[in-house]
Amino acid sequence: MSGEHITKNSVEAHNLEGELHSLKDLPQKKRVDINVLLSKVRLAQKKEKIESTIFFGLVAAVIVVTGVIVSI
Repeated sequence: MSGEHITKNSVEAHNLEGELHSLKDLPQKKRVDINVLLSKVRLAQKKEKIESTIFFGLVAAVIVVTGVIVSI
């Protein structure tokens, strides 16, 4: 084996080690927690239910007020 061949192999091995370390430094994919997703959906549904209840209450109040005004 010549010295050039040994040096070339060691340089390639060093480059591979550098690539391996750079791959370890990459950010890991975050896992999705189903409980977090479900809580977000439940919160959105609760908010939607409150909004629809408020809207229905306002419509009912307008109908009652209009009925009172018409009856006077």
